[in-house]
Amino acid sequence: MKHIKWYVLVALMLIFLSAVLYTIQIVIFQTPGETFFLLLQDLAFIPIEVFLVSLVISELLSMKAKRDLLKKLNMVIGVFFSEVGISLLDIISKFGNLDGIKKELIIGMEWTERNFQAAGKLVKRFSYKINCKDKDLQSLQDFLLEKREFMLSLLENPNLLEHDSFTDLLWSIFHLMEEFQQREDIDQLPDNDYIHLNGDIERALILLINEWIYYMKHLKAHYPYLFSFAVRKNPFDPNATVIFH
Repeated sequence: MKHIKWYVLVALMLIFLSAVLYTIQIVIFQTPGETFFLLLQDLAFIPIEVFLVSLVISELLSMKAKRDLLKKLNMVIGVFFSEVGISLLDIISKFGNLDGIKKELIIGMEWTERNFQAAGKLVKRFSYKINCKDKDLQSLQDFLLEKREFMLSLLENPNLLEHDSFTDLLWSIFHLMEEFQQREDIDQLPDNDYIHLNGDIERALILLINEWIYYMKHLKAHYPYLFSFAVRKNPFDPNATVIFH
């Protein structure tokens, strides 16, 4: 309420100042008709000024702010993949049959926007056939619990709320953490429980691969040297190596 009263007071003062200045002009130059003509001309231009300032300039500033925010978010996403994402991809991809998709995810330096889009569509419709029973669930449990503090630190970044897909990925990983945290003997579970975990793992895997593709596309467009390094660490390429031969 105080904020509104302050604006009203300033508006009234400015209107009063304009009226005083116009009155002085009429008194000095004795041209009331011309003064009112110029006043109406100025008033007629106000809607255009509002359009230029409120819509055009404001939108341009908003677009710049969004680009800056997206740049910061991609830095956070890069840290995530460096600390958690790539290792997690390597672990949980072993719980399913990804042979039919691995070749399509070997990203090359020559990839274009069309290649990235095709890979994203393939990830969404692929049948992963996750089966975590009799697999090394202990390594997944240990890894997730080890990275819990790091993941919590990511959620403290309020800017992540602007990136829906990455936020969904974080929540899916946190859900996996909670599921594993509540199970003492991860290798001795009922079959229905393994089926439930299969669904949780598949959800996290799909979101993780999708976000990885998006991140790789971003690197190729803006950071070629980081993209080159990421290509040489591709978790889906059995021949990947950071060493140049």
